[in-house]
Amino acid sequence: MQNVNTVESVVDVIFSSNRKDCPEPIKAEVRGEIPKWLQGTLLRNGPGIHKVGDMFYSHWFDGLALLHSFTFQNGEVYYRSKYLKSDTYNSNMEANRIVVSEFGTMAYPDPCKNIFSKAFTYLSHVVPAFTDNCLINIIKLGDDFYASTETNFIRKINPQNLETLEKVDYMKYVTVNIATSHPHYDSAGNTINMGTSIGDKAKTKYLLFKIPPKIPDNSKKSLLKHAEVVCSIPCNRLLSPSYYHSFGMTENYIIFIEQPLKLDIVKMATAYFRGVNWASCITFHKDDKTWIHIIDKRTKKHVSGKFYTDALVTYHHINAYEEDGHIVFDIIAYKDNSLYDMFYLANLKKDFSQETAMTSVPVCKRFVIPLQCEKAVNEGVNLVRIPMTTAKARKDENGDIYCEPENTCEGIELPRINYEYNGKKYRYVYATHVEWRPIPTKIVKFDNITKEVLSWTEDMSWPAEPMFIPHPEAIEEDDGVILSSVVSSDPNKAPFLLILDAKTFQEMGRASVNANIHLDLHGIFIPEENLTK
Repeated sequence: MQNVNTVESVVDVIFSSNRKDCPEPIKAEVRGEIPKWLQGTLLRNGPGIHKVGDMFYSHWFDGLALLHSFTFQNGEVYYRSKYLKSDTYNSNMEANRIVVSEFGTMAYPDPCKNIFSKAFTYLSHVVPAFTDNCLINIIKLGDDFYASTETNFIRKINPQNLETLEKVDYMKYVTVNIATSHPHYDSAGNTINMGTSIGDKAKTKYLLFKIPPKIPDNSKKSLLKHAEVVCSIPCNRLLSPSYYHSFGMTENYIIFIEQPLKLDIVKMATAYFRGVNWASCITFHKDDKTWIHIIDKRTKKHVSGKFYTDALVTYHHINAYEEDGHIVFDIIAYKDNSLYDMFYLANLKKDFSQETAMTSVPVCKRFVIPLQCEKAVNEGVNLVRIPMTTAKARKDENGDIYCEPENTCEGIELPRINYEYNGKKYRYVYATHVEWRPIPTKIVKFDNITKEVLSWTEDMSWPAEPMFIPHPEAIEEDDGVILSSVVSSDPNKAPFLLILDAKTFQEMGRASVNANIHLDLHGIFIPEENLTK
């Protein structure tokens, strides 16, 4: 076991050491009780390799994707992990060095070639070719599951043995160069996602697209061949689209936040030539507005009115719903984009030593959008007419609506809800909690009504995103369990899967694993019946 008495050792244990995969299932040691009704597989994704040969990735989010799963069978838990055998992974392993660029790490495939020759290849396209290192999430399309990142590529996987299957390019079906790893699923089973279509001049736009849950009768086309563009949103800055990681959805509306965190497409196209990474081509414009786009799913058009708020950065929407002619939506927001920089491995070491702290703390913000804005209403009058919130919306001198949020909770990230309440009025948020550094030390349950916070924490333990699994006979919103994969910097403690009672937040059990588990990002729970389809 490694000595974890130094800052470098803690960072190495949690983030930067390469993980050895565990391709064959091993039985976990269960302490406490696993509910008998919990049958299925928790499938998770995240970076597992940060060094190839003698080369290191610069940023934690650049590491090669490592899938891992916890399968529940009659109170027992089985663990396995396997690297995503992407083209990126295979190319790097064959070369024994990093030859495919990631967002925070620029790579040069052939060190013997002149940089200028490669640069001209990049300059012949508006957007350079992106990686298929799909390390962020697991998404569902029909009955199939895919590892995803934020490029135009997703990789189909077998959720039972974690084998990597075919590579899918969104560009062949909908013209998006970048897509989110956080799609939504509606009541009909459609997968709804957003992506950015990057072109020259007026062609840059945001696209909302929908993929059906099954192939229509008598169709010989693949499921993705039936993808439909629902609507497009023009980009405010033609060659500087917003970066975004997720979006919101209610029963009838889509909420898209066009934040002043901008990608400079020209800089991205020339990054290789200039010897810089793509992350350096994204800029936060602190004096710009944050525009809130509301799309009516029925008409496929913007609702009337222009809505905005102050400059902010958001990665994760929590939930959204409709109430008495208003849209209510909750997000985790920051005052700037310093969070990304803190995950450079060199900066993580400083953060753990408290030489630097988070300059922008995550805040849960509630926005309320009035759907019907009377033209005769006076400037400055609060248009929000629902109780139980201090959020406001006021018409400015231009007739636009300035939205002032209610700050409901501080310090939480990686939020999850009972997804059966997605798009509906809800009460509970499950999330990780961060303090002066960006690494979670707690799992929390936040009550939107009472503002009460319940938490779980343990010394030298670092929990991943909590996932809510509803009881099959649930009556109340929080009837179910919370699952979180926990790694430890304690050499005497094995990593484990934590199971909490979602209602009381008391530990029900844990499944310890004699394996090199990594700190993951996002994932999905697949009920047993869906694994056998």
